[in-house]
Parts: sequence; C-alpha cells; structure tokens
Amino acid sequence: MPSGAGVTRDESTRDRVARSILTNGPSSAAVLAERLELTPAAVRRHLDHLLDEGLVESREERVYGPRGRGRPAKVFVLTDTGRHAFHQAYDDLAATAIRFIAEAGGDEAVGEFARRRSAEVERRYRELLEAVPDQKKAEVLAQALTADGYAASTAKAAHGEQLCQHHCPVAHVAEQFPQLCEAETEVFSRLLGKHVQRLATIAHGDGVCTTHIPGTNPVPPVSDGEAARTTR
Repeated sequence: MPSGAGVTRDESTRDRVARSILTNGPSSAAVLAERLELTPAAVRRHLDHLLDEGLVESREERVYGPRGRGRPAKVFVLTDTGRHAFHQAYDDLAATAIRFIAEAGGDEAVGEFARRRSAEVERRYRELLEAVPDQKKAEVLAQALTADGYAASTAKAAHGEQLCQHHCPVAHVAEQFPQLCEAETEVFSRLLGKHVQRLATIAHGDGVCTTHIPGTNPVPPVSDGEAARTTR
C-alpha cells in the first residue's frame, strides 16, 4: 500500500473521531471505540494526535448526583479551534445568507427566520416532552438536544435547575445574530411551560450555554386573618 494511502486513511478515521465528539459531546476513549467500532488503542492514537494539534482537550467527566467510587472518567471535548475547523465553511455560508436577509428585510426579518428555524425543532421536541411528567421534561429536553449535537445536561440549582449546552453548532453565526439564541430560549419556555432565563451563551464567549429553569414550589395558602391584615 502506498504510504500516502495510509496517511489518508488515518486522517479519515481521525476526522470520524473528532466528528463523533462534535456530534455526541464529551466522550471517553472507551465510548468512542465502541461507537466507531475501533480498537481502544487506535482511538487513543488518534486522540493523541488531536490533542497535539490542539483540536481536542481532556477533562474529568462531570458527574451529576451521587458519585461512585474511583476517579471520574477522562472525557475528550473539542476545543474552540476544533469546532472552528468543522464549522468555518458552514458558518461563512450561513452568516452570508442571514446577512442578506438582514439587508433585505431588517432585524425583524432575521427574527422571523430564527423563529421559523426553531419551529420544526419545537415540533419534534414537543412530541417527546408531552409523554413525560413535568419534573422530567428538562431532562428529556437535554437528551433531545444532545441527540442534535448540543451535548446538553441538567443540574440542580437554587430555586430550580439549569439546562447546560456544552456545545453549540451555530455559535459562530449566533455571535453575529443573537436572534438565533433568543428564538431558542422562547422555544424552551414554551416546551417547559415556564419562563426560563438564559444566563450564558457560547456565542457571547461563555464556556457553556446555561438556561435557568424555575422550580414549581407552590405558593402557601393565605389564611383569612393574614389576608385581612394585608388589606388594612
């Protein structure tokens, strides 16, 4: 086999490894090997190359809830450079198209485009969320987002919980057109039936897109005596 063919095959497999991390979020070497049907040794070799190029980085796996014995597993995530390598060509085309929409119809036209783009996603997600109780909706939403490449998770927070998206496929376009983030937040509110609040976005330079979802603590009933005192 010519040496060039071996290099090309390595680059193709390395691209599969990186794309799997991009699509599925933080992944361990063992998970990547199983997902891509490669040997663990082959995956580690490609990960070492991606680490050397600065396209991925390793970190301890985030564990939500009780942690088992032993050290957390090491997972690999794409760096900004790695994400940029995948999305640059797509981002340039998408940004050019949305810029044309803005020039032709103004900010309102961009907002309408963003809302229509989110409408199909909302329809797909609603089918999933309608089948689960309210307390599970955020978790199911995170699973749906992860399947679409957003590497999402949920975590308990004061007065509710947080929905975290560790990756955003449209981050570089959203930097220029925040209407995309705004439309997504509106979709989350409608799907969860609550007024959610976006705390941070990758598009604005934060490491994670974070959305606060308020809890459902009931308001305690007011007694007749208390009601009378408040009206004086």
